[in-house]
Amino acid sequence: MTSELSSIIDFIRYGASRFSAAGLTVGHSHDHPSDEAPHLVLAALHLPPDLPPAYGAGRLVADEKAHVLGLIEKRIAERVPVAYLVGETWFAGLKFKSDRRALVPRSPIAELIEGRFTPWLDDRHVARALDLCTGSGCIGIAMAEYNPDWQVDLIDVSDDALSLANENIVFQHVEDRVRAIRSDLFDGVKGEVYDLIVSNPPYVTHDEYAAMPAEYSHEPVLGLTSGDDGLDITLRILDEAAGHLSDDGLLIVEVGDSEHALVNLLPRVPFVWLEFKVGQMGIFALERRDLVAHAAEISAVRAART
Repeated sequence: MTSELSSIIDFIRYGASRFSAAGLTVGHSHDHPSDEAPHLVLAALHLPPDLPPAYGAGRLVADEKAHVLGLIEKRIAERVPVAYLVGETWFAGLKFKSDRRALVPRSPIAELIEGRFTPWLDDRHVARALDLCTGSGCIGIAMAEYNPDWQVDLIDVSDDALSLANENIVFQHVEDRVRAIRSDLFDGVKGEVYDLIVSNPPYVTHDEYAAMPAEYSHEPVLGLTSGDDGLDITLRILDEAAGHLSDDGLLIVEVGDSEHALVNLLPRVPFVWLEFKVGQMGIFALERRDLVAHAAEISAVRAART
């Protein structure tokens, strides 16, 4: 009986048990129900994720109990991601607002940001950076937080996503160094040049999307799908990025499981597939000079799809 639940730890344990028993899909910045439950309970109580253990025995009042239990049941019944239920999540050690206007922040790129893109930027000067297909703004804002001397632009075609990104810019107090721009990829930033372009674009295939768990149906499809092989937008980025990179500029793009399809389409392009703590994660780095050297074949592959 839930009437027997009393402390913060009680509700976290109860939530984890209920989530596990319900067979929920955890893919929105969590690896296991035991990670989701603390996120839900602590955020619902307006408490930090690094709450000192001494607070765990703290008892909830009646209104708090009802609120937390309601969120737990909604997570199970409607398969709503926890970040949307509580309106916030964490990315690269920073808290961001999160709701249905954009995808829940999640990407291995967070590891690159926290490591300041070592070794890729160790001997490279960066003054301007771009977060392309920004969604909530988490990647670009985190880049600005970890690199206070950078000016960072955030680009998205979705007005909803940009409204959330602008809220996160204010939330993180980076208005002087970060701006959000509505643009269909590079169409709205003619003449703008960056030393680093980072993108987590849509890369889910139509077939993959049709088979995705219910949790993903709450996210905007615009931020997920990109053609039959997941590469429609990535090929546009590859075809156009050189014109917006400085001579020593670097492009970093996440394509997830579409990695193999991309290599098959462009076997001569020297993609460098980055290693993370858990191995490769479908994220490549490419120098501007390589984009220029292989521009003809990239353009030809893109043109053949239209």
